[in-house]
Amino acid sequence: MTVILAAACAVVYGTADFFGGLATKRTQVLSVVVLSQIAGLALILGLLPLLPGAFSDTALSWGLAAGMSGAAGLVLFYRALATGVMSVVAPTTAVTSAALPVVFGLAIGERPVFWALVGVALALGSVLLVSQDSSGGGHGPFTSVAAALAAGAGFGGFFILLSMAPHESGLWPLVGARLSSVTTVALLALITRRALRPRSGSLRIIVAAGVLDMTANVLFLLAQQDGLLSLVAVLVSLYPASTLLLARHVLGERLRAVQVTGVACALGAVALIAVAQHP
Repeated sequence: MTVILAAACAVVYGTADFFGGLATKRTQVLSVVVLSQIAGLALILGLLPLLPGAFSDTALSWGLAAGMSGAAGLVLFYRALATGVMSVVAPTTAVTSAALPVVFGLAIGERPVFWALVGVALALGSVLLVSQDSSGGGHGPFTSVAAALAAGAGFGGFFILLSMAPHESGLWPLVGARLSSVTTVALLALITRRALRPRSGSLRIIVAAGVLDMTANVLFLLAQQDGLLSLVAVLVSLYPASTLLLARHVLGERLRAVQVTGVACALGAVALIAVAQHP
């Protein structure tokens, strides 16, 4: 069941990211993040009576911390999607968010098998390949890849912090996570004096991204509560597969040969980590 939930989570995350990427190309990033997060908050509040858990200050606190990390990652990720190529940004973010739980596991005493470490090394190499640009000298690709790396760190932190909440807390950590992320990004918009009103025709895409993102969060929490973080996180990080499929068929995105190699290495790295971590 853990593998099924994590795989479903990956598909939904990838679809949510595709909609989020489309929205950021039509309106401001902060508008997309705040409104999508509010849509997700509405969903989780509606699901709370259906999947009850034990409320506790500890669960809410870990959720609040996870939400801040996830919000930072989401802002950076949507910025990277808006300025870069979706089929490059998504795998770069994925391998970073997949590697962090492995590093965290090492820090607390876990010892991943050899092939998991090979996967992490392959992931780092893939970043160098996907960041190659045919224009020679433009700073856009480098900037978008750097933002994707930082976003991956934020998502990896989200996974780790969320896993620290008590397993019997149900969906309460996600309530805390969404409350803190909405507040953080709304304050950021206020400080930077950015308008949050979306441009015409983008609201439905933003709401779809928010609902799908929260659905994926629920699937992740359920999978993580039933399995190992190191296994679930890397399986979830396979989400670029659905993003790439949608980007190719809907947007017609094309990559250079070296970038295709990098994307393949990124996906292969995440898959290698997932297989190696299987108990």
